[in-house]
This record gives sequence, C-alpha cells and structure tokens, in this order.
Amino acid sequence: MTAELKQMCKSLRLAHVADIYGSIAFENSAQFVEALLNKELELREEAKAARLIKKAKFMQEKTLTSFEWSEKIHFPHQLDSEELVKLHFIERKENLIFTGSTGLGKTHLATALGHEACRKGFEVRFYRVSDLAEVLEKAWAEGRWGQFRNRFKKVDLVILDEMGYVPFSKEGAELLFQLISDWYEQTSLIITSNLEFSRWNRVFSDPRLTAALVARVIHHAHILNFAGDSFRVSNALSRQK
Repeated sequence: MTAELKQMCKSLRLAHVADIYGSIAFENSAQFVEALLNKELELREEAKAARLIKKAKFMQEKTLTSFEWSEKIHFPHQLDSEELVKLHFIERKENLIFTGSTGLGKTHLATALGHEACRKGFEVRFYRVSDLAEVLEKAWAEGRWGQFRNRFKKVDLVILDEMGYVPFSKEGAELLFQLISDWYEQTSLIITSNLEFSRWNRVFSDPRLTAALVARVIHHAHILNFAGDSFRVSNALSRQK
C-alpha cells in the first residue's frame, strides 16, 4: 500500500485496513470492499473489548466457556443460566448476588460475566472488596473522593468480589454506602459473598447502615446461591485417588 493510501486510511480512522487488505480474498470489487470493511469492524470490536477488559482490572482471566455449570447453583425462578449469559440484567440496571461458601465458583462466574460484558461493549470495573475499602479511605484522606466517585458515571457494571471476608472500618463502610447509593438504579452490580444478608452486620458495624445498604443492593436483584462442596477441595481429593 502506498504512503498516500496509508495516510487516507489514517485520516478515515481505518486502523486495520492497511495491514489486512492484502489478505482479503476476493471475487469482485464489491465483495472485496465488503469483506475488507467487515474485517475492519471485527478487529475494531476486538480492540475495543481488549481495552475494556484492561480498564476493568480483573484479577484473573475467566470465560463462560470454561465455567462448570452444576446443580449446586440455585437460580431464582425468573432466571436461568441461558438468560444470565445474555446480560440483559445490565441493560435493565439489575444486580446479581452470588452467595455461598468459598471455592464454589462465585468469583469465576462473576469474572467470566464481566469479561463477556466487556466483549459486548459494556464498561466494567472489578474490585476485591477488601482492596476497595483501602482505595476509598485513601481517596477520602487525600481529598479525591469526589473525583473517585465521578469515575463511575459511565460504568455499566461493577463487580464487588468477596464481600464479608474482611470487616470495614466505620469510615470505609460509610464511603461504600455512598458509592452504592450512587449506583442504585444507575449501574448494575455483581456481588459475591460467603455471608448471608443477616450476617452482613459483621462487615458493616452500623445496623442501620447495613439495613439501608442491603435494601439498595437486593432491590432489582437476582440472588444465586452456590451450595455444596468446594470445587477446589473436590478436585484436590480426586487427584489423590
């Protein structure tokens, strides 16, 4: 491709045409142009998904194809696995809450849904709740609280992993409550927790704040309970046989 054509591609923001045009098989000019532009669009979507996944800051790379669905996951009556992976809950600003003991796949499924959301063009953020508490308190102490809250204005889905593993300080609990109040009916949440709602007082020491936070979280929420033995323990035992 000539320098002039490359410059035209750059001006038209056709980021991939210069690299792929020589690999496009063609029968006629119309078919060639269609195939070339389809490939440009495909590569754009892949690049966008990669950017969104990077911005989400997942701790692991997980996919829905690698997730092991089982009868141990108890769905609410209005939801099943087929509907879940369509991600309509994000479009409807609904929440997902995964409860159950450790090692049952809650984080895997939450992360995989987050990756799938990125591939479909949604803005996602992933936080381990214990890490988020430190981030919130630091932002408050450094006078960046308002700036931090504004980061979520265009975010479609926030994943809060491991709610309940580490108790919050009073200040951290209040800051998280403010965030969840901001997100209420504006941003979808996926929360994983090893605690039933009745035990969230262990995380948020203020009973009134806990009740208000739970009320916001479970409104428009689908609650999935993960029951049974840990996948990690089961796999470890099976390898020993």
